[in-house]
Amino acid sequence: MGHASTNLDLGAQNIRLPAFALGLRKAAIAVAVIGLGGGAAIGYTGAFGTDAHHFWRAYLVAFLFGLTMCLGGLFFVFIQHLTRAGWSVAVRRPAEALASNLRWFWLLFVPFAALWFMGKANVLWVWADMETLKANNEAEYHIVHAKEGFLNPTFFWIRAVAYFAVWALLASFFLRNSVAQDATGDRSFSARMQKWSGPAAILFGLTTTFAAFDWIMSISPAWFSTMFGVYFFCGCATAGFSGMILVTLRLLRVGTLKGIVTREHLQDMGKLMWAFGIVFWAYIGFSQYMLIWYANIPEETGWFLARQVGGWGFFSFVLLFGHFVIPFVGLISKWMKRAPLTLGIGAVWMLCFHYVDLYWLVMPEIPHDLGNFARYSELAQAYAGTETHFGNPVNFLLALGVLGAVAAGTIGTLSRIALVPAKDPRLGESVRFENM
Repeated sequence: MGHASTNLDLGAQNIRLPAFALGLRKAAIAVAVIGLGGGAAIGYTGAFGTDAHHFWRAYLVAFLFGLTMCLGGLFFVFIQHLTRAGWSVAVRRPAEALASNLRWFWLLFVPFAALWFMGKANVLWVWADMETLKANNEAEYHIVHAKEGFLNPTFFWIRAVAYFAVWALLASFFLRNSVAQDATGDRSFSARMQKWSGPAAILFGLTTTFAAFDWIMSISPAWFSTMFGVYFFCGCATAGFSGMILVTLRLLRVGTLKGIVTREHLQDMGKLMWAFGIVFWAYIGFSQYMLIWYANIPEETGWFLARQVGGWGFFSFVLLFGHFVIPFVGLISKWMKRAPLTLGIGAVWMLCFHYVDLYWLVMPEIPHDLGNFARYSELAQAYAGTETHFGNPVNFLLALGVLGAVAAGTIGTLSRIALVPAKDPRLGESVRFENM
């Protein structure tokens, strides 16, 4: 399609991050230190009734919160190359910057390695200590014992290293080639990224699916769902598109990308957030629930029963309306997606409820005495006092800490490169793009 028109402002003042943004990076680093440090302090001292069990689950939720945002950015990048999309070039750099955090994100997984080293990983993944599991729940032990070929420490860590290596390599590959094209304008960089976007999609699908199995589903190792990997992908899309929207809106707010990013791009980013983060999430969530409810297999239904009793029943109700019903209605109009204010509010809303969704996935425990109840009403009465502990400050401190780390990394990347792929051959097409 050729380069952008000559009247397009590609000057440094329009496509480079202002100097004061480095101050924002320092603020983000401070948030990361305070959040993670404060959360660790609460976990160590046991303040607010926080035991080791709750702390490590809260940290896993926070870790996944940041990880899914970066994985969502990576998904946006390679899917645009895979489809050879033109409209998205103007807004691709924020997604590349989000994905670039995958190069160092493994550092936030190191505390879990320390947990394994200390021999206490069963506080999070009960299968890490099969002898204790056998003593506490022999029925679950026999189910999990049959899965030891997959659920064993050695293979678990081999897979974890593979996930982080694949994500870091993919993020580096696309960012490096995109930035290199800024210097020369060589079209071969676009061809190279398009060529490898297909294998990237396959690797992304495999790694995210098995990471979801390893880090979330195996918390309840007797439970299984063949749709869980897709459900986790919906979370990546929700967080990635929401984060990308907020970064883009912030860049516009500081006076950059004038005449490059328009309401047409905002509308399409809003469409992606609405389609994947709201509609597709609800579709996959309902499909998973319906199939398990219809099959009525005890090993499967227990996972959902645990999320319907006590405080978790209301929590599930809030998640349904907050993640689907309200944003579905609120963002269905194109005008809500085209207005920066309402689109930004929608993105923040979806990020908040994505965190709620992760909390709902990780925190509840399946009652070990499910088989003792002949009726659901008896189970509900027995566990009516179950609390979610969602208001515990450790949850929000850890989440803010990880979010601050992601923000600092994203700002750092954007401060070193142009805010738009200035010499991408489809930039002109992207700038002229209009929704029909």
